[in-house]
Amino acid sequence: MQQLKTFVMGGVHPPENKLAEKGAIQRLDPPKMAAIPLSQHLGVPAVPVVKRGDQVLCGQLIAKGEAFISANIHASVSGKVTKIDTVTDTSGYRRKSIIIQVEGDEWLEGIDRDQGLVRECSLDAREITKKIQEMGVVGMGGATFPSHVKMMVPKGKAAEYLIINGVECEPCLTADHRVMLEKGEELMVGIGLQMKALGVEKAIIGVENNKPDALAHLAKLAADYPGISVQALQVKYPQGAEKQLIKALVNREVPSGKLPIEVGCVVHNVGTAVAVYEAVQKNKPLIERVVTVSGSSVKNPANFMVRIGTPVSQLIEAAGGLPEDTAKVVNGGPMMGKALNDLEVPVSKGTSGILVFTGAESIRPPEQNCIRCARCLTICPMGLEPYLLAALADKKRLEECEDERIMDCMECGSCLYICPSGKPLLDHIRVGKNRVGKMIRERG
Repeated sequence: MQQLKTFVMGGVHPPENKLAEKGAIQRLDPPKMAAIPLSQHLGVPAVPVVKRGDQVLCGQLIAKGEAFISANIHASVSGKVTKIDTVTDTSGYRRKSIIIQVEGDEWLEGIDRDQGLVRECSLDAREITKKIQEMGVVGMGGATFPSHVKMMVPKGKAAEYLIINGVECEPCLTADHRVMLEKGEELMVGIGLQMKALGVEKAIIGVENNKPDALAHLAKLAADYPGISVQALQVKYPQGAEKQLIKALVNREVPSGKLPIEVGCVVHNVGTAVAVYEAVQKNKPLIERVVTVSGSSVKNPANFMVRIGTPVSQLIEAAGGLPEDTAKVVNGGPMMGKALNDLEVPVSKGTSGILVFTGAESIRPPEQNCIRCARCLTICPMGLEPYLLAALADKKRLEECEDERIMDCMECGSCLYICPSGKPLLDHIRVGKNRVGKMIRERG
């Protein structure tokens, strides 16, 4: 039996609640109106290349990522651009978006919509990376970092391992699980394309042991793809974070403030690898993704293939409608996700899940005095002191926050989850991180 690996420092194991894990991916109909944000990736927002009144086809470029860290945006539907306006997105902020009135479902010529697998690729490494950039592929695990930038290894650095993140350690979310089961062949080809682009000979797919069907399926497929291996991992949150996954799989530690390439690793999500396959082999932009809709009161928890720009309300309706006892709807997982204030916000490239919580599930315990139990220290996967960071942030002692490595916090929420006193540690740390980040930028 293969030995289970994991990261060493910290971590928690909240209830998994994977209610939709047996639900095959269902394709959702395009919306009647799509709002496509220009900022659905880490970095600079894309610049529109269409205007009001233009007719667009599905897959057509509608906004260009002109900065180094940015990403192209494509129409996920066909129809008429009615306006370019600000729309509330899943972050809760209003962002400039392209609004398209849907008319039919006409696709741009040249996109291969056939389901047949295409294995062979004649493109060289640079051409593969360029194709990934053109098709607007970003990290689909939540961070939405432009994927082509990760493929451009800086001078003086060398990639040794491509690590594929199939952990999906957040409770409730099952989108990646279903992708691994239903798009395993596409995943393998996508990994091979990334290996070619990076010039690496080793790729490791990390999957937690609570997905035995995915582990077995991928291990069987990987036997036909040289250099690709599948590693079972212990179930522990937040193992899906890049630094923790690298530590678990290859026992290397990314230095504070540095990127995985510092230790010879490039990390991509399984959904991203499939998107790379579709971009390079099918000429298909990133215009749709799998989203989990779940919750204890949701009538039909499910995984949907959704066009970017579809309102969240349409997903909830497809899962049986909004339960009467709903108190909160969250974008993402219960640990790192954020509550939505509007169900008409559009699905973006980074939307992995929509979770519906009841009143009892939404109420935080009453805050009490810290009892100095040190649990937040022992479970912090970054080796930080959350109680201290929260206190310093609350007092706006920003230089001390920086000295105590507040910028290393990944905002995983483990400290908030474990605190017996119900202290909003993560809330204070998030505010502190924002302030320290601003201070660092102003310092130049």
